[in-house]
Amino acid sequence: MPEDLPTLLALASIAFLGSIVYGLTGFGAALVTIPLATHFVPLPFALSVYALMDLGNALRIGLHRPGDAVKGELARMVPLVLVGTIVGVTALVNLPRAGAMLALGVFVLLYAAYSLLRRPGGAIVGTGWAYLAGFVGGITSTLFGAGGPPYAIYLSHRPLAKEQFRATLTLTTVFSIGMRVVAFALTGLLLKREVLLAAVAVLPAAFLGVSLASRLFQRVSHALLLRLVALLLLATGASLVARALG
Repeated sequence: MPEDLPTLLALASIAFLGSIVYGLTGFGAALVTIPLATHFVPLPFALSVYALMDLGNALRIGLHRPGDAVKGELARMVPLVLVGTIVGVTALVNLPRAGAMLALGVFVLLYAAYSLLRRPGGAIVGTGWAYLAGFVGGITSTLFGAGGPPYAIYLSHRPLAKEQFRATLTLTTVFSIGMRVVAFALTGLLLKREVLLAAVAVLPAAFLGVSLASRLFQRVSHALLLRLVALLLLATGASLVARALG
């Protein structure tokens, strides 16, 4: 990655935007940061930089009320998150750049379409789906930096109170991001001078974004925000697919 000021400023601005999304929704930062960052840097580089940012944000916000988390759901998802992480990091280090960009674009488009089309509530699913959610989330967390959507989709169809949903999702995400950071460190993706330099550059912007999101939380409609994020994801996903095919 070129260590030029415009690139670092772009990465910091993207970190600020992604942290606002995370602070308002409790997940989804990587669905904004990674697609935008790959317009400036390679996918593995972006994943490594924003993994450190995601872990900092998750620990800052996510451990507010851990006692509300449903331990049974965590026990079912977390082991499969580990398996999915191993599969994801293996694919990441062997996936060609164009193929990785195309896969990321398709993934973002599918999740954006799901966000726009889904209705609040819905059918209650069985606990067996937790294992699939954990496995898929581990893969997408490592491969795309976005493990939250599979966990959120599953938990949104479980009979959980609002507080239980947020706490369970947050702790699962903290564990998922932590394993992603460890996996990137073990494979050598993380412990590079340029990665650490970029992480230092984006972290202040990330913390500022989270602080701003905390103040905006009570004023912004959660449903409206999710729709705006979904529209942004549609645009970025389409852009990534076009670049990969081009």
